[in-house]
Amino acid sequence: MSLLWLSLLILALSLAGFVLGRRRALASAGGDSRLLHSLPVYYGSNAFLKSLVPAAGLLILWMLAQPLVIDNQVSGMIPESEISEGSSMGLVMSEVRRIADGLDAAVAAGTIDADTADATSADPQTITQALKDAGQVVTTDLTGPVLAAAQAYRDMKIGSNLMMTIAVLIVGVAGAAWGTMESGRDFRARNVVEQGILAILIAAASVAILTTVGIILSLVFNTVEFFRLYPAAEFFTLLEWAPSFSGRGGASSLGILPLLWGTIYISIVALLVAVPIGLYSAIYLSEYATPRVRGIAKPLLEILAGIPTIVYGLFALLTIGPMLVSVFGNEGLGWMGGGRSVMTAGIAMGIMLIPFVSSLSDDIINAVPQSLRDGSYGLGATRSETIRQVVLPAALPGIVGAILLAASRAIGETMIVVLGAGAAARLSLNPFEAMTTVTAKIVSQLTGDSDFASPEALVAFALGITLFVLTLCLNVFALYIVRKYREQYE
Repeated sequence: MSLLWLSLLILALSLAGFVLGRRRALASAGGDSRLLHSLPVYYGSNAFLKSLVPAAGLLILWMLAQPLVIDNQVSGMIPESEISEGSSMGLVMSEVRRIADGLDAAVAAGTIDADTADATSADPQTITQALKDAGQVVTTDLTGPVLAAAQAYRDMKIGSNLMMTIAVLIVGVAGAAWGTMESGRDFRARNVVEQGILAILIAAASVAILTTVGIILSLVFNTVEFFRLYPAAEFFTLLEWAPSFSGRGGASSLGILPLLWGTIYISIVALLVAVPIGLYSAIYLSEYATPRVRGIAKPLLEILAGIPTIVYGLFALLTIGPMLVSVFGNEGLGWMGGGRSVMTAGIAMGIMLIPFVSSLSDDIINAVPQSLRDGSYGLGATRSETIRQVVLPAALPGIVGAILLAASRAIGETMIVVLGAGAAARLSLNPFEAMTTVTAKIVSQLTGDSDFASPEALVAFALGITLFVLTLCLNVFALYIVRKYREQYE
């Protein structure tokens, strides 16, 4: 049974529990709902929740645990001789899972019958050709142990899915029956349902925390797996990024420093564009603009924040790049060889960040107490002097925090860099040369048919956790400054 049909069946059982629980409650009160402790809908909801929540919870837990259990059992069937130099058990297990899924697809396509797919005496060469005929990706010719592991994986998965279906349906029926049997006239259904809803809300609020923990653990585990194949010291110290995944399982040169330099350089250019324009526009909107002008200009300015980043990337590639080439290219100053460069991506990214800096700075400037302005005016200062000597110093910690948050946004940008900055990993001070960033290389490493357990994909996790730590530090520092500012002026 497919997951969709199983989910629909669980929902149908829960709705049946709702109807039966409501009817039983009314029957216990002789049809008079006034004699019930709670409204009839609460009795039905009690049966509904006691059927749906345990069944859905068991389904989710089973789906999370099933791959881990099956992988652990099947990996013990693979001899060490099947793990070639530069490979790992994770790579072999990925091939086993791919073959198991391919056998299902080949049986469904009719290129191989079910008995042959399950036969322990099946010829690996025949199975390999059948998988290729079915359009499945097979990297190498199958060996006997790998084919046997794939068949065992497929059988365990089919058996586990059958057991999961039976267990989930039993839990759903038992929950509906339990909730229905409880539906008596004196049962405090409202209290039980409200407590259940509270537990669901707490679980929903925990999703963000658990998701963050899951992301961090995923990055950490895959990064550790990568550093088992490639030295961490070389990754953080080499000055060259030249991937050539071969030999000892690593690459000829995988130094992150050129990528970090490109990331920081492009972000600096973007901030040089965004900070002055965004800050000056915030000063105008908060201190000089009339309410009518502010009501028109601020929404128009914030429209920039709603434009997709891919559009900014196309704008950089088709407009900003050719414009810079016409001025700094061979026909102009001769500094720029092509449209893709640090300046191209930095200018486009800076335009994207203008509403971010402007909106935050505007809110921070407006948060400065009016009494400071009134005191300055009372001493005879002009409006410009008050802004320069009173308002901006008072709002400076918050503005710095806004700039740091904008910097973390710039560091994590991808599409503008991919289209506007190029793909060259180099250490250079020339802003008119093509460079690349950490995010762009993460995209390139995960693009294609590479398995997620291969070094080509694992290096993306090492890049990701480095970028995660960098942006986390910036965000923590920015939030610390903003919090300090709020404590001082609120």
